[in-house]
Amino acid sequence: MNERLMPAGVAAVALCLAILLSAAPAGATPPVQGIGEGEGVVDIVAWPGYIERGDTDPAFDWVTDYEAKTGCKVRIKTANTSDEMVALMNQGGFDLVTASGDASLRLIAGGRVQEVNIDLVPSWSKVDPRLHNAPWHTVGGQHYGVPYQWGSNVLMYNTDVFPEPPTSWDVVFTEMTLPDGKSNKGRVQAFDGAIYIADAALFLKAHKPELGIDDPYALDKDQYAAALALLREQRQIVNRYWHDAFVQIDDFTNEGVAASSSWPFQVNILQSDNQPIASVLPEEGATGWSDTTMMHSDAPHPNCAYMWLEHSINPKLQGDLAAWFGSVPVRLDACKGNELLGDEGCEVNGLGNFEKTSFWKTPVANCGGGRTCVPYYRWVSDYIAVLGGR
Repeated sequence: MNERLMPAGVAAVALCLAILLSAAPAGATPPVQGIGEGEGVVDIVAWPGYIERGDTDPAFDWVTDYEAKTGCKVRIKTANTSDEMVALMNQGGFDLVTASGDASLRLIAGGRVQEVNIDLVPSWSKVDPRLHNAPWHTVGGQHYGVPYQWGSNVLMYNTDVFPEPPTSWDVVFTEMTLPDGKSNKGRVQAFDGAIYIADAALFLKAHKPELGIDDPYALDKDQYAAALALLREQRQIVNRYWHDAFVQIDDFTNEGVAASSSWPFQVNILQSDNQPIASVLPEEGATGWSDTTMMHSDAPHPNCAYMWLEHSINPKLQGDLAAWFGSVPVRLDACKGNELLGDEGCEVNGLGNFEKTSFWKTPVANCGGGRTCVPYYRWVSDYIAVLGGR
């Protein structure tokens, strides 16, 4: 399911999300109490580039050794957006999903994922303590997944256009002349997902303090209206709303795109191809992801799934994945002694940006402090309207 849903489906999506976000965790599936013999396969829904078996680059392979050790063949279904991940998990038939915070709470509330027995994940104690009880996977003291990687949504730019790094997200939000003397109109991109409204809110938090925005995912009606107005303004200069990482890579290579929000994954791929590309975390900060491997409530291969949960946080995998994707490991001992990542790799990838990153989470109506905020189903329908020029 692409986040560019047809307008006729908006009402159904809105109703579904309203039900899920108002529900308490279903808790129907008790946590597994022991791991038996592997079932021979594990099916995982994952972001592009998150699970590599050496097909793209032989140096990056954290699947082959798992398969050899466990006898469980890894089958991967790539998803380009959080909404697509939720749709696939609702469909069923998968064991695990690498869910970001704007999907994880929906999956928990909808009973689509089960509590994880951390006693069956021996390396849990090695996970960064800041992530042990993160609110995007921990509800009521119960853990519904194992942290996987985290990072920031960076501002990727063409260094031929920007001899010096841009300092603000304004280069993708407001029409202007770029350092090469040409307009940014038709040369910038934005993310094709409703959660991108938070990026606009984060920009306004810095530039319009009178709006009183504190949390870019908890917006009252006036704050939300201001964010939509900025996105409608941005619509006039965007050449493409991206959701496919490889399409964005091609656009920066062949279509003259100068700047966009992006993932470090695209930056790394383009730089490895000697393209004039760099990235920066602008002065306003950034949104970002802290992803969790979650287990379907009806996982058909629970033993192989638990074996993967443990495998997913071993230091070699964590360091290799961070080197490949440009993300940060969830266990800090993976930051040293990894040949692919290098001892400075975690710092380069943004280890110090944890406090500067507003991690994705699902917007809800009851946003605390007696405030009423605009819930996520509204974000979905309104962002579709923005994409359609309305």
